[in-house]
Amino acid sequence: MRTAYFPLASLLLLALTLVGFGDNLFTDIGQPSNSDPKFVVHGLFCLAWMMVLAAQSFLARAGNLRTHRRLGVAASLIAVGVTLSTLYVFWAVWTGWGEMSPTVRANRLLLPSYVVFVLLGYRNRLRPDWHKRLMLVSTFFMMGPVISRTFHPLAVPFMGGWNESRIEAAFIPYFVLLWIGLFASLFAHDWRSIARVHQVTGWGFLWFGAVWAIVLST
Repeated sequence: MRTAYFPLASLLLLALTLVGFGDNLFTDIGQPSNSDPKFVVHGLFCLAWMMVLAAQSFLARAGNLRTHRRLGVAASLIAVGVTLSTLYVFWAVWTGWGEMSPTVRANRLLLPSYVVFVLLGYRNRLRPDWHKRLMLVSTFFMMGPVISRTFHPLAVPFMGGWNESRIEAAFIPYFVLLWIGLFASLFAHDWRSIARVHQVTGWGFLWFGAVWAIVLST
């Protein structure tokens, strides 16, 4: 199970992405956003990132480092695509910092965090314990929109009989607990595998908390 953590975690992130954006992909493909190039391109890059993260995790666990390194070139290009397409979407829908919700503000700050951690992951590609954590934490940073979109398909069906205001109130604890739960799973893996919190895990979570502190204080 110790060696299975990263493949399973990456599969979970991919599954959450497919569930959260299942309407765009499967059930409501005629919706307006599916005809908007900026959202289509952005969505395809983000989905590709989740898929390649899972593939890389399984390749590394299987010891197929040659293919892992070759696919890493494609992963680097996909990361550039994720970054540029996200920046374009941010620019296209910009409404001003004061008018943004806290989650939208956090996304603006977590994008450069994703970029920095991916770059550090590439730089530390010969240090497997750092590399795999940097790539996973970088993806954790980008999970806000995915987690938001999973609320209705995953949580609301279990709220039968709840009124609308009660359902809306349940969103925040769902959002917070699921996002923090991703980091908590990595903390637990660190304790089980190396009997301490890895530097990447610790600093990644501290920065994640700092971003939210900035967002909530402005």
